[in-house]
Amino acid sequence: MQIICLEETAFYALVEQVVARLQAKYGEENDRWVSDEQAMQLLNIKSKTTLQKLRDGGKIRYSQPQKKIILYDRNSIYDYLEKNVRNTF
Repeated sequence: MQIICLEETAFYALVEQVVARLQAKYGEENDRWVSDEQAMQLLNIKSKTTLQKLRDGGKIRYSQPQKKIILYDRNSIYDYLEKNVRNTF
């Protein structure tokens, strides 16, 4: 086994580089607001009509910054999924 020693500044610089790479690769998952395609993927639905019913029924939160752009709150999607969990026997 080899032991690698780093100075504190070098260690934190390395950690920052790792975090930056992970954010570049998986950064879209950390966005709070997602598009309709991403929302449908998270909910595992294929129909925009079903997504609209969830939105209109107040089941998931959304924002409409422009007339044709609707963004969905990722946390409310997760909350909706958690509320509909069925426990096994």
